Amino acid sequence: MLDGTVKGDLIAFGATITINGVVEGDLMAAGQTVIINGEVKDDARIAGAALQVGSNAVIGDNLLAAGASLEIQKDGQVGGDLVVGSGQVLIAGDVAEDVLTGAAAFELSGSVVGDVKAYVDVTSDTESGLPMSMFLGQSPVAIPNVPAELTIANDAKIGGNLDYTSTVDLKFPSGVISGKVTRTTPQINSEHIVVQPTNAQRVGTWALDMLHLAITLILLGLFLGWLFPKFMKALPETLRAKPWASLGWGAVAYAVFFFALLVIVLAMALGGWIFGAFTLSGLSGTIIWVGLMTLLAMLIGFVLDTSYLTKIVVGDMLGKWLFNRFNPALAEHKFWPMILGVVILVASIGILRFPLIPIGFIGWLANFAVILFGLGTLWLWRRARFAKPVVSE
Repeated sequence: MLDGTVKGDLIAFGATITINGVVEGDLMAAGQTVIINGEVKDDARIAGAALQVGSNAVIGDNLLAAGASLEIQKDGQVGGDLVVGSGQVLIAGDVAEDVLTGAAAFELSGSVVGDVKAYVDVTSDTESGLPMSMFLGQSPVAIPNVPAELTIANDAKIGGNLDYTSTVDLKFPSGVISGKVTRTTPQINSEHIVVQPTNAQRVGTWALDMLHLAITLILLGLFLGWLFPKFMKALPETLRAKPWASLGWGAVAYAVFFFALLVIVLAMALGGWIFGAFTLSGLSGTIIWVGLMTLLAMLIGFVLDTSYLTKIVVGDMLGKWLFNRFNPALAEHKFWPMILGVVILVASIGILRFPLIPIGFIGWLANFAVILFGLGTLWLWRRARFAKPVVSE
């Protein structure tokens, strides 16, 4: 806090900077809150969250400000230009020359002798209508709430021209602006425009995704059934015989996979560090290379299993279950149960993910349950396939 007189320039940094006295030169101040209640006879350059030029403050020349909120209170004076970039700007005092501002909210109720050039860009925070003080934390000054727009009050005065940037024409009180009013359309980069899809487009994408997934699963199921007929026959039978065991072991398999990834990463790091410490860099590099290849193979296998194979297996079991009830002769067909079950499975999960109904989480749960059933079936099949035979004495 400055209560006396500085014969020269003043540079200040701190949480709260208050100028009650006189600075005979320039002022440079940065902090969470900067308050000018006294006099700065030359230029002032201030930056902070909350900036305030009090009702008795006098800045002899230019004011350059940057922050979240700038307020020039009534009877506060800026003897030169005002250049400000801020979240919001409120000018209730007097500016002797020009004003150049870029802000999300700008309100003028004081006077500007020269021109005003304002770029006002509404942001999500100011559109919400919440007071700016909610976003600035604790401050020793009251922070005004400026509407998220360009506002010129009836008692304001602009002696020169007003040049503002906006997508629409704004209405201002008559007799307030002495010069010319010019609206500039903001430049919009078309590459950064995100066009939200219509409901029809969302539904179309949803339907195409389901069709694509169903065709992919059917073609892959036909290929696997032709290439590995015994394997593709044994998996649905295992699931049908042990559904709840498959679900439980699927959860175990899911957890074991990610635990195995962690173990491999730790083994790579530890092995590389140990052999590197003994200057066996070649062996260290081999361990890391083998570990990376193992991780890649595991990830590819896991993605293929969870994205495709588990759905084919569950779909095949579902198709056999339905045919056994309505047409038992087709239940033992090589491919029709899989085709029917895959179509019903994809359609069921897809309906639960319908984009216009907020139940996508249920669809995700259903898909995850299918993955667990399929992983558990693979776990049980591999355990039975590679179990050691029991030799009776």
